[in-house]
Amino acid sequence: MASSRILVSGASGLIGSALLPSLAAREYAATKLTRQAFSPSDDQISWDPARPLPPQCVSGFDYVVHLAGKSIVGRWTNRKKILIRDSRVLGTAHLAHALAQASQRPRVLVCASAIGYYGDRGEEVLREEAPPGRGFLPSVCQQWEAAAQPAADAGIRVVHLRFGIVLSAAGGALKQMLLPFRLGLGGNVGNGHQWWSWVHIADVVGAIHYALVNNSMRGPVNVVAPNPVTNSQFTSTLGAVLVRPTMFPMPAFAARTAFGQMADELLLSSQRVEPAKLLGAGYSFEYSELRAALQQILRSRQ
Repeated sequence: MASSRILVSGASGLIGSALLPSLAAREYAATKLTRQAFSPSDDQISWDPARPLPPQCVSGFDYVVHLAGKSIVGRWTNRKKILIRDSRVLGTAHLAHALAQASQRPRVLVCASAIGYYGDRGEEVLREEAPPGRGFLPSVCQQWEAAAQPAADAGIRVVHLRFGIVLSAAGGALKQMLLPFRLGLGGNVGNGHQWWSWVHIADVVGAIHYALVNNSMRGPVNVVAPNPVTNSQFTSTLGAVLVRPTMFPMPAFAARTAFGQMADELLLSSQRVEPAKLLGAGYSFEYSELRAALQQILRSRQ
């Protein structure tokens, strides 16, 4: 029996790097959609997300997972914000148009999105039907998700996975936090009351597989653990797991001085997100509690 063919963009990123081995283990034949230039091969297709993609390049795949996008980490200059937006919106639009026009369309297009869609919402519990927030990231996420509409109009099942803070030993927010916390220099960001909705990388991969094969999954899907924590709870839990004190908070003004707008929309923003669709569809989280998730990740680094 022939393997299912799957096209993956953003394969070298944090999520893509974790996804590819799991695809191989499940006997998918994976092809990378990559910006790197190379001679044509069976497992790589070269593209420029800023330019239209020939439909014949993406024809014949059973599934497509679209993860590509510039990193949002760093001070958001006007140039950086344009790159963040265009890498997501233009890339998604060009891929969606190509898939819609392909002679052999995929069954499903699973697209990355983010809980940044909701903006800063305080104590409000946020499920998938919640309206978007205000700010740069909510605007980007709305445009990002809307850009996939041509694929949906062509009859392709489209899923927008709204990722929370992805916890992994290989990169992302946790990796950047580990050094100061190991040195005993960790602490709350701002007042620590803001909600941080996190998810273990294993459940990110699990949610992608679930979205690929579960026909009830379509539209926005929150990919976060069922038990979000406040920044203060995250700080104290990470300190306890590392057996280090957490007595060096970063005041809000210091975060804004260091990171500008990114501080307000990422570090200080409160998003209490619930994975309502995943739970409703029967997905079983491997890591529901933060302490167990952090312990597993830190063990894997040893």
